[in-house]
Amino acid sequence: METNSHGALIDLRDVVKTYETGAGGVNVLKDITLHVHPGEFISVVGPSGSGKSTLLNMITGIDRPTSGEVFVTGEAVHKLSENQLAHWRGRNVGVIFQFFQLLPTLTILENVMLPMDFCNVYRRRERKDQAMHLLDHVSIADQAHKLPSALSGGQQQRAAIARALANDPPLVVADEPTGNLDSQTAGEMFALFEELVSEGKTLVVVTHDRSLSQRSKRVLHLLDGRLSKDVNNGHYTR
Repeated sequence: METNSHGALIDLRDVVKTYETGAGGVNVLKDITLHVHPGEFISVVGPSGSGKSTLLNMITGIDRPTSGEVFVTGEAVHKLSENQLAHWRGRNVGVIFQFFQLLPTLTILENVMLPMDFCNVYRRRERKDQAMHLLDHVSIADQAHKLPSALSGGQQQRAAIARALANDPPLVVADEPTGNLDSQTAGEMFALFEELVSEGKTLVVVTHDRSLSQRSKRVLHLLDGRLSKDVNNGHYTR
């Protein structure tokens, strides 16, 4: 894992994202400058359309900025080709989605092993044991040989977290990971996130739930594509 000269794992510099529509350009992100250091747990909040998911897409390289620069784990993500991005993302970023995105025809164990196969991480004979270790870590090892459809929503999200951790990435990002979960299960997910941070992971989580966001050490507030507040432990830092 590499950081920039500021010690930041994530370094966004004057990032602008504009989408062209029939009615003209729509500015979704406006001059975003952001530093996130290793081991931070950050929640991103804001109203619908404020740019939260687009910000995650910049960090993960799923989308590219219209202007500005994006450095993550020491890489100039905005300059990477699609093939380079896929390789970089597979080894450096774990992504957790709201709707789990587990492949329905693969068992939970096979879903977790898939990123290892894709990036050729670990020896082939070690991958099953590593995947089982991760499933045990998220408390669903007993569900390993079932298809996703046989699991509850909370269990599927735990499986998605295990898959995101498959290649031991330094950075984990999650887009509304508790949006389809009841409040108790959502709280359990955030407790698991807190545990991951205690183990050295860096987490960036988009959430609509303000009570859950307060459990992270830092909360970014987006409004109309701008970073309106950056709150650390209840104290404004911007």
